[in-house]
Amino acid sequence: MYPLITLDKKDHPRGLRELPDPPKSLTLRGNLPPPDIKLLTVVGSRRYTNYGAQVVEHLLSGLAGSPIGIVSGLALGIDSLAHELALRFGMYTLAIPGSGIDDKVIYPRRHRGLAKRIMDNGGGLLSEFEPDFKATPWSFLQRNRLMAGISEATLLIEASQRSGTMSTARLTVEYDRELLVVPGNIFSPQSAGGHLFLKLGAVPITEPMDILNALNIQKQDADTQKYSGLSAEEETLLKLLKEPKERDIIIQQSGLSAMNVNIILSELEIKGLVSQIGGQYRSLY
Repeated sequence: MYPLITLDKKDHPRGLRELPDPPKSLTLRGNLPPPDIKLLTVVGSRRYTNYGAQVVEHLLSGLAGSPIGIVSGLALGIDSLAHELALRFGMYTLAIPGSGIDDKVIYPRRHRGLAKRIMDNGGGLLSEFEPDFKATPWSFLQRNRLMAGISEATLLIEASQRSGTMSTARLTVEYDRELLVVPGNIFSPQSAGGHLFLKLGAVPITEPMDILNALNIQKQDADTQKYSGLSAEEETLLKLLKEPKERDIIIQQSGLSAMNVNIILSELEIKGLVSQIGGQYRSLY
């Protein structure tokens, strides 16, 4: 059981203290972000496409090991996927739901287990609502300003023009934070919102390095963390994966057993050094 902690005003995250309408009170369960990381809010459609799922996995896997924490809203869709992937890749993650953070009211109900895993892995739940407050349609819009304000940048994966995600994107711009947008299928309604912001000057994101640049994180610093302590076998596989390859080809060319290759690929994915898309593995750096 993680206790409910009412934060002193001086302990409110700096980004939230800077808002024109800062929260009057904040309740925390778990841990606030470490001071040595930069926060990236990830938002997107509740009804994401396969493309959207591939994109968020590709980008977050490439950020693993970098001094970046992931913020999202615990909601269905891209939000929960971002939390899940952050946990998978060993990244700090903070959930800001549209409800209170007592177990009885966490919304959606099906994500109570996800909320617990976030806290179990060093992350946190944060809310300006009373702990027993039940989510309402207006509370999500009010919550969105915290998601936009707490981070240095917001990454928009997919959004239709009338989605709640668009409010977070608009607030990101109003608060003078970086709005990062992944280009999508021009025929998909789920890409329309993002494309609108790209036309207005949002930063296009097509690879993890784009995010590192937007957050002013030097690639050398990120690589130093990612590549520290690699085994000779891990280095061998990374060299092979400068071009995408299927698992059988990797086994054949590496000279390693299938079991060893499976284990090493899993470890490299967790470290954010390798991504698997469409049955092929490739190095991200």
